[in-house]
Amino acid sequence: MYSAPIQDLIDELGRLPGIGPKSAQRVAFHLLRVPPAEAERLATAIIEAKRRVRFCDTCFNLSESELCGICADDQRDGSVICVVEDARDVVAVERTKEFRGRYHVLQGCINPIEGIGPEQLRVGELIRRAADPELREIIVCTNPNIEGEATAMYLARLLSSSENLAVTRLASGLPVGSDLEYADEITLGRALSGRRSITDG
Repeated sequence: MYSAPIQDLIDELGRLPGIGPKSAQRVAFHLLRVPPAEAERLATAIIEAKRRVRFCDTCFNLSESELCGICADDQRDGSVICVVEDARDVVAVERTKEFRGRYHVLQGCINPIEGIGPEQLRVGELIRRAADPELREIIVCTNPNIEGEATAMYLARLLSSSENLAVTRLASGLPVGSDLEYADEITLGRALSGRRSITDG
């Protein structure tokens, strides 16, 4: 229906999460209408982000260097790790200003339907970090949906044998089925400060 360059653009945009065929078409035609300099700025921003952004060697948050800003900050409490699904969740928790520990980004959650098991996540690296004798608490801060709960229970079982290590989960305040990135600061802050133990029955 469209010439090859236009159809290729629509197809590539349609691969993005949350972009259906109609939205991809709308965005494609918007990009074709804007001045070339504007389209080039977008293309440059994408290329630069892909070139410069990597994963932190310690927590797997997004970073421009070997360590992200949080892992490199000596003022953070290294005895507490907050485990989240992805980098957006780090931003959500940081907005609450309630947490001064460090993070571990799993880069997803267990989802058998999508073919994602623990081996596709940063679980092994978390277990290695949990062996640090200075560590006293791991807060499992996965999303309160089916996949997030399954991931939390799996991690609780793995970590339950660690002595002198509390494994906690966010308290009530987050609606089931929602994602952390959409929670407001007050709700997420209350849930974080009132977290509960996963392993206590």
